Amino acid sequence: MKKFYAIGFVVAINILLVAAVFAFQGGEWGYEGDIGPENWASISEDYLVCGEGMSQSPIDITEAVDVSLTGIEFEYEAVPMAIFNNGHTIEVEYEAGSSIVYQEKSYNVLQFHFHQPSEHTIDGESFPMELHIVHQNPANGQLAVVGVMLQEGEASPEAFETVFANLPAEEGEPEETEIMINAADLLPADTETFFTYEGSLTTPPCSEIVRWLVMAEPVTLTAEQLAAFGAIYDNNARPVQALNTRDLFTNEG
Repeated sequence: MKKFYAIGFVVAINILLVAAVFAFQGGEWGYEGDIGPENWASISEDYLVCGEGMSQSPIDITEAVDVSLTGIEFEYEAVPMAIFNNGHTIEVEYEAGSSIVYQEKSYNVLQFHFHQPSEHTIDGESFPMELHIVHQNPANGQLAVVGVMLQEGEASPEAFETVFANLPAEEGEPEETEIMINAADLLPADTETFFTYEGSLTTPPCSEIVRWLVMAEPVTLTAEQLAAFGAIYDNNARPVQALNTRDLFTNEG
């Protein structure tokens, strides 16, 4: 019984630590100048892993080992959109009840947000933007982030039209609307082909707690939508980091 309580205590602490990561303020950071990515580790002791970590994200996705990967089970539901400008990106907080399952582990959707240009690159190629859908495992607090590359095209899925028609230019708190959105509608048609590796948050404190699941197929946004986001944040992407000794897998075939 004591062992059971001890395990439960450790899990609870892990979840609290992850919650603290998302609420964490620390020192002021950004994407340019003295507070830019190359200086994050020197801004605060809490950011040291940004410079010293060996499993940092994003990375250049290249020479991935082709294996038979476990598929991702997407269990998303439509929820009211709670969109806001958090000072570093445009974020949409997701109501509880949606999740993914990967390698028999369930991860609940927390939020999704955007980076311009893309943070990950594929074979050295950067994309105009990248979408990150952030999930958390309730049992151990670990994260799984689904990455979707966004490229320019003549049209975009309706879900993106909804988000990009409501971009808040000013920093503020989440505001729930009556507009319904389903994160499933943000995904590419092919959700079975992806890249995966163990990495980190791409913003301070750069905690190395993330299973990355990056879709191989991009989704299109219009030039107007890319410009609308760029008018608010035209450079909120961390440069790629070294893969080091980590495994990088794909099932591209």
